[in-house]
Amino acid sequence: MAARSVGLLTRLPLCSQRPAQVPRPAFRLLSCPGTVAADVRSEEHLVAKPGSEDKAPKKRFSEVQKERREQAQRTVLIHCPSKISEKKFLKYLSQHGPINNHFFYESFGLYAVVEFCQKDSINSLKNETHTPCLDTEAVIPFKSRFFNLKLKHQSNRISEPLCTQSSSQSPPSSKKLFELLNYAESMDDQLNTLLKAFQLTEENIKLRYLTCSLIEDIAAAYFPSCVVWPFGSSVNSFGKLGCDLDMFLDLDEIEKCDVHKNVGNFLMEFQVKNVPSGRIATQKILSVIGECLDHFGPGCVGVQKILNARCPLVRFSHQASGFQCDLTTNNRIALKSSELLYIYGSLDSRVRALVFSLRFWARAHSLTSSIPGAWITNFSLTVMVIFFLQRRSPPILPTLDSLKSLADAEDRCVIEGSNCTFIQDLNKIKPSGNTETLELLLKEFFEYFGNFSFNKNSINIRQGKEQNKPDSSPLHIQNPFEPSLNISKNVSQSQLQKLVDLARESAWILQQEDRHQPSPSSKRPWGLTTLLIPTAGSKFLPKKKRKKPVSERVKSLLESIKDNSPESSTNTDGKTAMS
Repeated sequence: MAARSVGLLTRLPLCSQRPAQVPRPAFRLLSCPGTVAADVRSEEHLVAKPGSEDKAPKKRFSEVQKERREQAQRTVLIHCPSKISEKKFLKYLSQHGPINNHFFYESFGLYAVVEFCQKDSINSLKNETHTPCLDTEAVIPFKSRFFNLKLKHQSNRISEPLCTQSSSQSPPSSKKLFELLNYAESMDDQLNTLLKAFQLTEENIKLRYLTCSLIEDIAAAYFPSCVVWPFGSSVNSFGKLGCDLDMFLDLDEIEKCDVHKNVGNFLMEFQVKNVPSGRIATQKILSVIGECLDHFGPGCVGVQKILNARCPLVRFSHQASGFQCDLTTNNRIALKSSELLYIYGSLDSRVRALVFSLRFWARAHSLTSSIPGAWITNFSLTVMVIFFLQRRSPPILPTLDSLKSLADAEDRCVIEGSNCTFIQDLNKIKPSGNTETLELLLKEFFEYFGNFSFNKNSINIRQGKEQNKPDSSPLHIQNPFEPSLNISKNVSQSQLQKLVDLARESAWILQQEDRHQPSPSSKRPWGLTTLLIPTAGSKFLPKKKRKKPVSERVKSLLESIKDNSPESSTNTDGKTAMS
């Protein structure tokens, strides 16, 4: 998806180490009254107050994945003429069966995502669809669920616009975001506003699952019964508009289908090729799938086979949807990590709002980047937020060990020798009694990690407590499922120091902020907005203090504030807690 740059609020690198990518299209959602797109947008996305979470039963991660996949299998993607009658379009498709829902969007042209009520409707549509004949070029007759609709006669073109309503499927511009945050009623409202502006929409999620389903059709030519699952930001509840689409080619589903097929005294097996290692098998499989995507996959462009990476993958652009895609296999732990983050993001309404705002803050100050390097990743930053919320009193999020203690036999999961067991039923997890506001949590996050002993302690969400670092890495964050691995090993000392300095400076800025919102006419940044403007902190500091290093300047200010503030107190853990 095409995410607009955040302009004044974000500083992006001028160069990229990633291979050249096909430009992403400007993505605009078009919807009409009565469609799913309009219905979703018309609903109020109310955020529960702290400590009063929604009592409705929550779906398991696996249930959501299976429902979305089944939904995608009944869905087609159609490239449409620029102007078309929606009523005639739906009437034509309804000949093949009832339609559950649909929506239109603009990418490289006009596209429609149409979900039928039954899979048989797609076969009926395929039977009526013909392969195009070109005068100058030959075509590869691959029959996918990605269609191209043309009008038989030019006179049938409609001069009226397709829909009366439209809504951008990209994040808001820097100016619009600035206005939204500046006119919010409170800092809590600011954090929730940013979340709503950048989180994945219902249509965006459907398009991601449909894209995976289209790739699955191609892989199934070689591996029937295989499954292509989305993982990472697309499904862990922390994805933002414009994020890449990570896909996992699951070949274990094939083995599940083969269980108990043989009866009696005989056991029949397939004749197969043997290779020296699982890594070589993965490389060969992805090499073939990459060739298929490049030569036969409609809309798949810029295919790159990156087979010598630690985790071999195929990278490509899906032109119709605008997604940059990474396809891997034998990467089940990554899928399990997505499920864990999904659970944490679903347990409390404050978690996602805090993570989105801190990710945006980090990107605004170039603490994170889409380019691999020595800076902290979004995943590491999210784990830091989870750890911080585990350390609150009372805790807002449970430790991974406590989630494991709630698990039963069906939850048991061991992947490549790593114990990845935890409770999958969210309804069995007791909600937190913590009622702290987002404003307080944001301030305390900056103060906590601005004074964290990174030189000797590591972050561990499995136990939810600080531990001695097992190595000399500047930042050590234990991998939740592979304790011997450090997920932040790439972070350099200079980047960690930058994170600490900015956390201290942000804590100081929030301490100086007036408790009341300034009048909208003043247009002065306040609250969260002041933290998202690069180098914003310098203009709020006294001129005489600017010559001092940021770390010393802010540390002394924080210490003086804590010493003089009657609202501060120290708990038994030695951690400052503000009332």
